[in-house]
Order: sequence, then structure tokens, then C-alpha cells
Amino acid sequence: MIEDDPNWGGSNMKINIDELTEAELIDLNHRIVERLRFLNQMRAHGQMLEFKIGDHVTFQPGSHPPVAGMLTRYNKKTVTVITDDGQHWNVSPSLLRRGESPRNVDSGKTNVIPLKQK
Repeated sequence: MIEDDPNWGGSNMKINIDELTEAELIDLNHRIVERLRFLNQMRAHGQMLEFKIGDHVTFQPGSHPPVAGMLTRYNKKTVTVITDDGQHWNVSPSLLRRGESPRNVDSGKTNVIPLKQK
């Protein structure tokens, strides 16, 4: 296997895949897929950290009009946004844009969003 090779893991090492067995190719494929998943998660995590819980955000789901709401939760790959009418959306952080905070002219209004009971 590749992991048994003392030269495996070098940062500048080139791999001649024509010399690998089927088992080694499968092992290499699994390692590549896992690394790509990790890099994708790190990118998503970095994008998530650009926003804080409670931030007002907007996003555009496909060909629909833009949706505005409040970021309420970080998930593994997405964030949860709750709209003013109580809809829950799980959204990729790469699709989010900062939204304007609703301006409450009346000082009696709060920043509380009523949630529907399930």
C-alpha cells in the first residue's frame, strides 16, 4: 500500500499512477476525496465566521426574489436563517450577503422574531 512506502507523504513528491496497483489507486482516491472534503469544510467554516449569530443577511434562492432574515445557527456546512415571516432556511455561507438591520422607529419594538410552534 501507499502508506507503507517510506517516500509517501513528501510535499513535492510526484506519483506515477501507472505503477500503482488497484488497491493503491483506491486508497489514493479515498485520500484525495477526504482531503477535498476537508478543504471544502475549511472554506465554508471561514465564510461562516464572516457572519455572527444575530446578523441580518440576505440571499437569493435560485431564480426567486432575494430573501432577508437573521442568522440564527451555524451548521456543519450551512447556516440557518430565519426570515421575518418565520421561515427557516439552511443556506451555504457563500450565498450570504450582509443585510440591513430593520429600523424600528418606535422605541417599543424589539428585535425578537416570533417563531411558529411545530
